Amino acid sequence: MLRALLINWVLLAVAFAVTAWLLSGMVVSGGFWGYVIVSAIFGLVNAVVGTILRILSIPLILLTLGLFLVVINAAMLELTDWLSSHLTIDKFFWTAIWAAIILSITSVILHLTVGRMLRKQPAVA
Repeated sequence: MLRALLINWVLLAVAFAVTAWLLSGMVVSGGFWGYVIVSAIFGLVNAVVGTILRILSIPLILLTLGLFLVVINAAMLELTDWLSSHLTIDKFFWTAIWAAIILSITSVILHLTVGRMLRKQPAVA
């Protein structure tokens, strides 16, 4: 369980690095540790506040066929920006929305790739 948490944490940090590289309006400062700190804060914010927002906005999520989840993820990124001195997002609507989309796509690709690589390795007893 701890191994899976650490792998997810590293993958989220890599997803933040890719997103910051692709978007000029999103900056993560502090080098490697900046990405680690931002991904930890985002993970905690997303787990607590994001879950509450998703539950409260279920009717709106259903009405928009899930597209409102992008807005919720963008809001979680803005909250992470507010809580962390390592993350800077310049404009909510465009940069945060695009960052949420890119971060989600990158995370899915990384999790699928790493998950496939981990399943191919033989278990060590």
